[in-house]
Amino acid sequence: MRNIFKRKSRKPKGSINEADPPLSNPSEATASGNVTSSARSAPYTYSSNVYAPVTSKPLHASKRGEQQKLIFHCQLAHGSPTGVITGFSNVKELYQKIADCFEIPASTILFCTLNTHKIEMSKLLGGQIGLDDFIFVHVKGQAKEIEVVKSEPALGLTITDNGAGYSFIKRIKEQSVIERLQNLVKVGDHIEKINDTSLAGTRHFQVAKMLKDIPVGSTFKLRLIEPNTFGFQIEPPQRRRKAGGDIKNGTKTLRFKADGKASIEEVDDVMVKAIERINGLLETYMGINDSELAHQIWDLAENKSNPSDFTLAINDSELGSFNFTDDFVFDIWAAIDDVKVGRLPEEKEFENERL
Repeated sequence: MRNIFKRKSRKPKGSINEADPPLSNPSEATASGNVTSSARSAPYTYSSNVYAPVTSKPLHASKRGEQQKLIFHCQLAHGSPTGVITGFSNVKELYQKIADCFEIPASTILFCTLNTHKIEMSKLLGGQIGLDDFIFVHVKGQAKEIEVVKSEPALGLTITDNGAGYSFIKRIKEQSVIERLQNLVKVGDHIEKINDTSLAGTRHFQVAKMLKDIPVGSTFKLRLIEPNTFGFQIEPPQRRRKAGGDIKNGTKTLRFKADGKASIEEVDDVMVKAIERINGLLETYMGINDSELAHQIWDLAENKSNPSDFTLAINDSELGSFNFTDDFVFDIWAAIDDVKVGRLPEEKEFENERL
């Protein structure tokens, strides 16, 4: 089998496309490109069932018709006042804005979930954010070191990353090597080191390859960092916006693209289902979960009429550096074609080749 783990690096660039009409609620859109609220802005009152108050004030567009920028509300998942974030075009910039807002180092942010403070992998912030989504920020908590005996070829892990240099565990297979460690390793744990090798800045597919290359029968150490779950928890209330212009509640998302630009796009149910199927195949063949990569694959397949054209498009793109196997490409094409024509068989568990 050819190497499927090599990948070209991409340097983010560009900024959010602001051509979309602004949100109708003036407190939800500002003309500022900076963080408009921070943890020190004003005294706060904490509550168990409502958000702490947002202290930012809307900045109106200039008389020349300057376009207003979208903003998003966020909190630290283990409890904090509400912050307001705007003026970012990729995930790394988003994390830096969050760090500035709450006066924490960006390096402490592990990942974000949408609309829940809980560590729910189905709610991870990936390649896009709904315009009505509330961001919860999970930061580093307790570190731990686990000794693992690789008694089987597959450890039972699915790995993803936060898009800013941290890989973490998205799923653990039942009755696997890792699951039998009596919950010492948990979903959401950041994989900081394998033995003495630091994984800072290493993409998830590289981490997956390192774990897969460990010989069966070997003993190795995993240094993991749990997300911080201490402190009070804040349950989000229902957040509603009045429909304005052509922006309808829950029908548009802010998507981070591979070229570093971000754009507002309509939610496409066919695309969402296809990306879910592609991600399932990525787990099967590579032991990773990567919505951005799945979205890139969908973009290349969307307007293709046959698998040959799709294969050529893959090979001619930057994804050609992955050297995907022929079986993988064929299975992706079959899955996408099924979704396009409405053939949606029962979901299968892809476990055979997971880590």
